[in-house]
Amino acid sequence: MSETDAIPEFNKPGAAGEVGVAAGMSALAAGPGIRSLREVVAIILVAVVIIGGTQVLLTVFNVPPYIMPKPTEIGWALVTDFHLIAPHLGYTLVELLSGFAIGAVVGLILAAVITQFPFVEKIVTPYILLLVTTPMLALVPLLILRFGFGYTPRIIAVALAAGPMVMINAATGFRRVDRGKIALARSYGASTIQIFWKVRAPMALPMIFVGLMVGSIFGLLTAVGAEMVGGGFGLGNRLTSYSSMIQMPQFFAVVLILSILGILIYVLFFLLGKKFASWEA
Repeated sequence: MSETDAIPEFNKPGAAGEVGVAAGMSALAAGPGIRSLREVVAIILVAVVIIGGTQVLLTVFNVPPYIMPKPTEIGWALVTDFHLIAPHLGYTLVELLSGFAIGAVVGLILAAVITQFPFVEKIVTPYILLLVTTPMLALVPLLILRFGFGYTPRIIAVALAAGPMVMINAATGFRRVDRGKIALARSYGASTIQIFWKVRAPMALPMIFVGLMVGSIFGLLTAVGAEMVGGGFGLGNRLTSYSSMIQMPQFFAVVLILSILGILIYVLFFLLGKKFASWEA
């Protein structure tokens, strides 16, 4: 039996009810969301004001497109050049999905192991901290020298960026479970594995979704950065290409696509958290 499975003494302050911190940290993944038409209208109005105001200011001050293109020019470039950008979007998605899948699986496995075996945590933690604090983009040139300019170095970089984020948040969720529930399961004769799957894993879902969301966003940023460092394909490559040719409407069209990808990632994990962890609210 691991230290975290020990039956608590309930006369000590703070022995039970440790899930509150996890609830606070998972607010982005399991929040209330948009609940009324009025909120939707307000969001649309704010967007119209920002976009319209930017259009007016750039027109009034006659800002050249190579410095800052107007929103209408960005929209037109997105429509007319999307057939050229779409293949690179596909390349970036392949890198993101492949690297994130590898990093998430490894991160979840490591989180489960270190929460059940404290000795393993002492060995693994320094290396995880090293990965978290090291910019993955700094390793991309080395990975390119070893694996070439294809998918492999980018997928490895995405996995290294996403995995620690998933592991840290998942481990936090596995630990911050009401110890009273663990004690109750233990009193009914549940094994450590049963406690993990029936108590720890379900209670950790909010933090797991937070880790997946943060890890996927870090993975997207790393994929784009790796594409900018080297290689002839991907949205990051398009950013470098368009900026070098001073095609700023196309440049900001790619930025807009990346922003939409980030929003879709958030919405995806928000919906997953709402479906599978709505009980936390």
